[in-house]
Amino acid sequence: MTSKNQTPEPASGQVADAVKGNWVDRLAPVATRPYLRLSRADRPIGTWLLLLPCWWGLLLAMLHDGQATWHDLWIFAGCGIGAFLMRGAGCTWNDITDRHIDGSVARTASRPIPSGQVTVTGALVWLAAQALIALCVLLTFNIVAIALGVLALLPVAIYPFAKRFTWWPQVFLGLAFNWGALLAWTAHTGQLEWPAVMLYLAGIAWTLFYDTIYAHQDKEDDALIGVKSTARLFGNSSPRWLLGFLVLTVTLQMIAVLLATIDGSAGGLLVALLGPWAMGLHMHWQLRRLDLSDNDRLLGLFRSNRDAGMLPVLIFAVALLV
Repeated sequence: MTSKNQTPEPASGQVADAVKGNWVDRLAPVATRPYLRLSRADRPIGTWLLLLPCWWGLLLAMLHDGQATWHDLWIFAGCGIGAFLMRGAGCTWNDITDRHIDGSVARTASRPIPSGQVTVTGALVWLAAQALIALCVLLTFNIVAIALGVLALLPVAIYPFAKRFTWWPQVFLGLAFNWGALLAWTAHTGQLEWPAVMLYLAGIAWTLFYDTIYAHQDKEDDALIGVKSTARLFGNSSPRWLLGFLVLTVTLQMIAVLLATIDGSAGGLLVALLGPWAMGLHMHWQLRRLDLSDNDRLLGLFRSNRDAGMLPVLIFAVALLV
């Protein structure tokens, strides 16, 4: 079944919603391009959205105990490597499980599996390769962080099926995408604590915000093929729900900051509290520009969440210096 507004696959194999002129289409060896597209390397926003909660967790953990070590530099870099690999592995798994659905949706029909650029067997081999390299990075962390990293595979495995049985698949995406807040905190401190849990919950609320915006692009095709999403559930009431997710994100992140820094310097606490507020202001800016009928606007707002999530990273880093 093909959607009536399906766009044809670009002759070059480019994916319809990829960033134009991205490095994969311009610079990557031709043979690797279908696999890099399968990992969404041509659409880096997902890697950023997976990585930023990791950096929140690491920086807040450093604020919590007031110290930084050389190993923290590796945790910082390792989170970046791991986010790229695990986002790629997760997207590969998602496209394997969704290969029949993707072929019926205009925006996703040009992806490597439904368009015939990659076989399912090839995708499985690529999935295993990415996961094994990510495991090598994970094994450089402490045992508690390693255990959390392995446990993270559960929400990653479940997420692609969520839209088949719940109107809230974005919750499952949030569970998977924000796990790094728990893992990076634990990689630094050696134990899981309440500030990390609050930060994780804030990330889930943020995911509900940005992925509801994203899902509005597909709501017509999703309705035709019976795929569920918060965009379809909320419909024209989405702005009110998004405002609620904004407030929840800021509130939970502020609680995380307070729990992590209450025993530290007053200056560090006050500066760190600016992080949630700055992020909330960016999310409010997105709400003011929201147009549920403009897919280009929706995609642009979704991508702007890299900047929203980077604001706490920068402000937490400044708070370390206070």
